[in-house]
Amino acid sequence: MSAPKSHLETLPRGIQVVLALGFVALAAFPFVGSEFYQQMVTRMMILAIFAMSLDLLQGVTGLVSLGHAAYFGIAGYTLAFLTPQGEPVSLWWTLPVAVLAAGAAALVIGFFVVRTKGIYFIMVTMAFAQMVFFLFFDNRALGGSDGIYINFRPDAGLFDLENKTVFYYFTLFCLIVVYAFLRRLLWSPFGRALSGIRVNEHRMRAVGFGSFSYKLTAFTLAGALAGLAGYLWGAQTGFVNPELMGFHQSAHVIMMIILGGMGNFAGAIVGAFAFEFMLELFKDLPDIGNFRVGKHWQLWMGMFIVLVICFAPRGLLGILQKLMQRKGAGDE
Repeated sequence: MSAPKSHLETLPRGIQVVLALGFVALAAFPFVGSEFYQQMVTRMMILAIFAMSLDLLQGVTGLVSLGHAAYFGIAGYTLAFLTPQGEPVSLWWTLPVAVLAAGAAALVIGFFVVRTKGIYFIMVTMAFAQMVFFLFFDNRALGGSDGIYINFRPDAGLFDLENKTVFYYFTLFCLIVVYAFLRRLLWSPFGRALSGIRVNEHRMRAVGFGSFSYKLTAFTLAGALAGLAGYLWGAQTGFVNPELMGFHQSAHVIMMIILGGMGNFAGAIVGAFAFEFMLELFKDLPDIGNFRVGKHWQLWMGMFIVLVICFAPRGLLGILQKLMQRKGAGDE
């Protein structure tokens, strides 16, 4: 019996080459890009890690979560609470603590939500996330609606994260490690079981797999990886607020993985970069007379995503695969 496959789970060699060239381009970017664009690309890489964490749930396991931003925000707040006002705090213990805090929150919430299915799962994840959102939003002791400033980036000792270029490469390193880890996980027995649960959970249970424990583990791991992204976000921006946990943040990351293509993690990276690029592009559209085109960027973004979904259900990575197949057929 062959294992079920996610969308583009086995990446064609051409896409693997393009992805490798993309990582090389990211490594070279600080030498050619300005500081402003370097910061923007750093933000894109952080969101790519965030998107990959959700892809483990949505693309691989088949669990659509509208509350994934809660773990992203919890890790950012953990860094804010652990960082003193007058000095930086060590990266080497705050990063694991922030990731564990996000993972622990996902474990507790997941214990309840993975018992539900379908639309009920979606609504319960959103309900728990909104509870976390208002816990921070309404509580002045936790920063309230104004959020919390992080005055210093974590102290890594061996390298200076206050240097924007060093932080860029640290984020790139985290992106590559997370991608390699998740790709390896996809082909492991655990990843095979998650794909089987997505395709037919009843059959997996019939052959002896405990779907609850597998889904809870995936939910917890996804929350921990979202925490890694949230930690990096807080360290880069120097500020966290409840909006990091809001419904809009969860919806944006869902659109990223749909835009790129679900179930292979490369699509999540492509989707995160494409979403942020198009967002900046639509925001900077020039006015037409008295009509402020850029102000309505949500409308243009929505239309763009709808067009991609209608004409390329496998996302931008699927479009790239088709173009390569046509080119190959033309060369023959």
